[in-house]
Amino acid sequence: MNILAVIPARGGSKGIPKKNIRLMNGKPLISYAICNAINSKYITDTVVTTDDEEIAYIVKQYGAIVINRDNTLSDDKTTLDPVIYDAVQKTEEMLNKKYDIVITLQTTSPMLKISTLDNAINDFRKSVYDTYISVINKPHLAWSKNKDGFYPLYEKRLNRQQLPPNYLEAGAFFITKRKFISKDNRLGPKISVCEIPEEEAIDIDNMSDWLVCENMLKSKKIVLRCDGYKKLGMGHVYHCLNLAYNLTGNDVIIVTNEKYKEGLRKIKSSNLKYTTINDDNDFFEFLKKYKPDIVVNDCLDTSAEYIKKLKKIVDRVVTIEDLGEGTKYADATINALYKDDGIDKKIYSGEKYVSLREEFLISSPKEFSNEVNNVLVLFGGTDPSNLTKKIYDLIKKSDYSKINFTFVLGIGYTNENEIVDMPEKNIRIIKDVKNISEYMKNADIAFTSQGRTIYELAVLGVPSIVLAQNEREKLHSFAQMNNGFLNLGLGTDVSEDAIKNTLNWLINTPYIRKEMRDLMLKCNLKDGLKNEIEVILGGNNYEK
Repeated sequence: MNILAVIPARGGSKGIPKKNIRLMNGKPLISYAICNAINSKYITDTVVTTDDEEIAYIVKQYGAIVINRDNTLSDDKTTLDPVIYDAVQKTEEMLNKKYDIVITLQTTSPMLKISTLDNAINDFRKSVYDTYISVINKPHLAWSKNKDGFYPLYEKRLNRQQLPPNYLEAGAFFITKRKFISKDNRLGPKISVCEIPEEEAIDIDNMSDWLVCENMLKSKKIVLRCDGYKKLGMGHVYHCLNLAYNLTGNDVIIVTNEKYKEGLRKIKSSNLKYTTINDDNDFFEFLKKYKPDIVVNDCLDTSAEYIKKLKKIVDRVVTIEDLGEGTKYADATINALYKDDGIDKKIYSGEKYVSLREEFLISSPKEFSNEVNNVLVLFGGTDPSNLTKKIYDLIKKSDYSKINFTFVLGIGYTNENEIVDMPEKNIRIIKDVKNISEYMKNADIAFTSQGRTIYELAVLGVPSIVLAQNEREKLHSFAQMNNGFLNLGLGTDVSEDAIKNTLNWLINTPYIRKEMRDLMLKCNLKDGLKNEIEVILGGNNYEK
């Protein structure tokens, strides 16, 4: 079966001058249609009908046949029917070949995928139809107008999902049997529509369309790998969720180990795209099929062997909070929680790269209070060392009658039966909070561990007592007095007396709390997310 693709391309574009040969994401716009046709499994020959020498020159570079179009077929009033008819006749005569199917491909649909085109051609070949028209389904409550005024084009007002299909023609492709191609028509008597994804149907008519389309073509397929469970905590999951929400315009998927239910539960609740794996080999196989542009590995220390395997599959690999040998082979490592030594140019360290969630980027600190009215206790999503219970037991047997204590339990906290509301002690328990910044903002003092929460407290200027969950957390350099924190070291080693004395001292010395707050607010943390995303996307063009 011989199938001809005809691409019409006039030279006299007025909305976007030289539209067909202008570079769209580094390639001539017309090249997308040519490449789709030439690389199709079913199309026999590809021709471009044009009246323009510049277009003809570029068409030849991409391997298509040029059909010279007469001036009579090149004015603004000429429809496509005679143009396609002319191109088919000239091609059949030139190649001494007869075609069974003719496909019109528009240069203005660069988002069309070869797989979508091939699926449509294959379906058409097997069908009883004479013509396939590419469409998108856009059900809406629509109205029209006549001499009597406006009237609805629907019988009943319904939600969009409940409305009947409303197919709009897309310029992506028009498939028809050769015998129905004439000077005035390309439609056979039996017509069907072929629905294509809306993003593939973008028709470039003006500069706004151009900009939208170019941004979509520049988008990357990005895989974020992370896990969350009791011993590890939930920081990696929260970090990847924040990245996913802010890598706007890119195709992002989160990958997590199926056995870690705490992290999986949180990822599921985000409504973001995700998939599960069982181990590293499972991950490698997924990547081979998915073919991403970038992998962001947020799973602590990597080995050289692991990163080398990733690099064989993916062009760009970025690791997070990584102190392992794998950093030597990754394209970039972002260690926001560690001190910047400035030696390795591929390692981006320090608070300059911390990523805050949107609620903290738009929040501002409350006014400073000399009196301590509210103390906040939060030790992360899982609190593996159960430091929450340590502070809870201390407050429960102490006399802080004029102070409210709010304990925040994360989604993976498993000792919640031991932590209950005690109104007589002004103790309140809340779980898996969505808007944690609201509670932080209301606090005069906070207890926290040494993870990413310290940055959130800092941006809101909350004087904080820090207890590290483990030895690794102690390496996180930001939570020190020069940034406004009282760091007591490893939480399991700190005595109850030391914690109580520190809390009492802070309560009774407002000038110290004010100094801690001022030190926190001097830190510029709100550009960190932007800086991190630039590193992830920027390759070697991003400089520290």
